[in-house]
Amino acid sequence: MVISKTPYRISFFGGGTDYPSWYLENGGEVLSTTIDKYCYITCRYLPPFFEHKYNIRWSKHEKPNSRSEISHPSIRACLEYLNISEGVSVAHDGDLPARSGIGSSSAFTAGMLKGLHAMSGVSLSKEKLLQETLYVEHEMLKEAVGSQDQTAAVYGGLNHIEFKTSGQIEVSPLEISSETLLELQSHLILFFTGLQRTASDVASTYVKSLDQKAHALNELRSMVYESISILQKKLPICQFGKLLDHAWKIKRGLSHSISSDHIDDLYRCIILAGATGGKITGAGGGGFLLVFAEPHKHANIRQQLNKLLHVPFKFENLGSHLLSIH
Repeated sequence: MVISKTPYRISFFGGGTDYPSWYLENGGEVLSTTIDKYCYITCRYLPPFFEHKYNIRWSKHEKPNSRSEISHPSIRACLEYLNISEGVSVAHDGDLPARSGIGSSSAFTAGMLKGLHAMSGVSLSKEKLLQETLYVEHEMLKEAVGSQDQTAAVYGGLNHIEFKTSGQIEVSPLEISSETLLELQSHLILFFTGLQRTASDVASTYVKSLDQKAHALNELRSMVYESISILQKKLPICQFGKLLDHAWKIKRGLSHSISSDHIDDLYRCIILAGATGGKITGAGGGGFLLVFAEPHKHANIRQQLNKLLHVPFKFENLGSHLLSIH
């Protein structure tokens, strides 16, 4: 039995420039971090004593007799990609809900591949695991998603991620002091809006016309450098929050699906309560609301958003890894 543990992520800047249809022509960059909330995948070979060949537990419980009958798309695709013919038992558990803008689907796929390989006695490099995760999501599942979620899930940490026109992806852990890292973390609050949506559905409303949004995407990309400069030069941390606010206003203009009247009301509420900036995580449309504010203003913001679930978190830097092999 193998258990993989893969983190979810929060993207700060550069989202939208990580779609292959954009970066293979123009290049792209993202600043993101993984957090201490995880996707857990347990998998083992299933003994041949049952009426079913597969035992699949997620939000459903499936007992199919062939791979093609598995309804969970990522599990089915991963088994097909690795051409595993033996019976398999798979169980999923997660710290945060799916379809909520924290990279859950990519964390699932990366963790699934990590576990299945380990079950067969294979240890993958991070680079190879990333390649396989991207292949399953982009080529097999044909998801209209970018490449930052998979990269964050596999590598973990606070990273400057560069997407080259050659297709190469470079991951550079951000070199900042521990004091700056703690200061950044202390200014962030995360709330669950209760709105769930599929990232690829939201992204499909603008990903096919990214070339028409070149000015906005180039500006979002430039903010990656600005944000890194703020952290590395130890400039006033409030500048990071103001940059988040500016980035959100640009990103919400990419598509009508990224925000909504309800989300706009929530955003106005946090600003009035003292926040410097914030954003809806992921492609938009719902999920989690990330708020940047001075720590002494957090209590008031939590009070103003008392109908939303507050989710305490910390940064993490391990990426997808194995908890145990038995």
